Amino acid sequence: MSGPFPGIAGLETYALEDGGCRVEVVPTRGALVTRMVVDGEDVLYLDEGTVADLTKSVRGGIPVLFPNAGPLPGDTYPADRKAYSLPQHGFARKLPWTVRQAEESLLVLGLTSSEETLRQYPWAFDAQLAFSLTGRRLTLDFDLENRDTRPLPLHLGYHPYFRVPQGQKAQARVETDATHAWDNRAKHEVPFTGLDLTAQEVDMHLRDHSAPGTVLERGPGLSPVKLSWSQEFRMLVVWTLQGKDFVCVEPWTAAAGALATGEGLLHVAPGERVSLAFDIEA
Repeated sequence: MSGPFPGIAGLETYALEDGGCRVEVVPTRGALVTRMVVDGEDVLYLDEGTVADLTKSVRGGIPVLFPNAGPLPGDTYPADRKAYSLPQHGFARKLPWTVRQAEESLLVLGLTSSEETLRQYPWAFDAQLAFSLTGRRLTLDFDLENRDTRPLPLHLGYHPYFRVPQGQKAQARVETDATHAWDNRAKHEVPFTGLDLTAQEVDMHLRDHSAPGTVLERGPGLSPVKLSWSQEFRMLVVWTLQGKDFVCVEPWTAAAGALATGEGLLHVAPGERVSLAFDIEA
């Protein structure tokens, strides 16, 4: 571990290294992985200006989506006979995480419930995110402890931006056996027949992707990215914008709005912990 060092906009950054692979993480910017470089090749896309501007949501790297992935209807959901408000993709990606352990190829960060989080999500919790690097594989282990007296609803997602230049998108592919999807642009269910990553915008939520992982082929000359995840991740979201050099391939534990609808929502019993893993190999 060659950190911490001042990274983008002077933000304290930690580096994990193993052989020809290097990963950089900014704990205070929502535990954000900002870079993954394999043998000199950037695997991730990053708009550095959105990292530097603390008023903006970061576009790039690997944002952590907790305690909700996607938007809630009207940004609200019911709990304890009250209405609570949460922004799209939750608060974890915007809050500073604390460093609990830092080694050459391991970084452990923590986020504990506070007055600020309890106003939006009324459960006491301790979240821990461990980043470990083994060769060309980065593992993100999310560990959540319910410190409350009631079952805690858990909706977790990751939003990795993989670098796919616009000119490569016609050849890029995401492996999936999905047959139906929620088209988040058109706001309705559609039969799923494939992805046209060259379109103006693709925002497809694949309802029945069955494998605990996928492969993103990024086109000629770029290494494919192999993804795998814990079986609790049930939804695969693919998002890209024309003219932007990224394709996001996002595992979520449930569909958008799960805190409000209850559909597919995980629960953690009082005093219990749950651990969910996400692997990226390039």
